[in-house]
This record gives sequence, structure tokens and C-alpha cells, in this order.
Amino acid sequence: MTTATATLDIKALQKTWAAFDRVAHLRPIRTEEEYDRTVSLMNYLLDMVGDRENHALSGLLDLVSELVADYDTNHFAIEASEPNEVLRYLIELRGLKQGDLAEIVPQSNLSAILSGKRKISATLAGKLAKFFNTSPAVFVPG
Repeated sequence: MTTATATLDIKALQKTWAAFDRVAHLRPIRTEEEYDRTVSLMNYLLDMVGDRENHALSGLLDLVSELVADYDTNHFAIEASEPNEVLRYLIELRGLKQGDLAEIVPQSNLSAILSGKRKISATLAGKLAKFFNTSPAVFVPG
């Protein structure tokens, strides 16, 4: 037994994992159904955690985001685009006006983002992803 496993209480881990697994059922994503469920969990965690890196669920958000990003990379490979270009495309695709996103982002900020003068924050990426039903990763520079 290694030092790491000697200090790990496997029985406590097993009990805790079973309880966590019943709630989150967190696994590597292999199907679209698992992807949709994991993206929903990620969006919920984004709402809860926001930009607070010291939030109790920030580590779980990191893990879930990596699972989603891995699946996105392997299944939705597209040419890399700047986040503001992706946002502009989605707005045009849906036939929206800047004012249609006013509940998500103030118009002056949206104009600055679309012109490339302002970056999209992690919190805003989560809100935009939820609004457009996509991964927040498309709004984060690669």
C-alpha cells in the first residue's frame, strides 16, 4: 500500500461516493444524453459558483467543465473562432437584436464585446451558453 492510499479512508470514500453518485451520476461522457445531463449540471454549477474561485463547488465545476470540454473537442470539432465572433454569429443565426440580450448583458457591454474591446467573463459565458443552449467553452478564447 502506498503512502497516498494508506492515509485515504476507503470505506468513508466509498460511502461518500455512493451518496454523491446518486445525486450527480458523474462519469466520462459517452452519449448525447450524458452530454446534455452534464451540460445542465455545469450550467447549474456556473449559476451557483459564478466567478468565486473559493466557492465550495468550484472544484466540481472545474471537473464537470473539463468533461464537457473533452466531449466538445472530440465530437464538435469546429474551426477556432474568437468568442465575440461566435456570439455575433449566434445572434445573427437566431435573428436577434442586441436588445434581446439585455437581461443577460447591458447593451453598452454587449457592443464592446462584439467590437472586440471587451472580453466575455466566465459568468457571462455561462449565461450566454444557457441562453443559446451551447457550451460556455465557445465563449472563452482557446
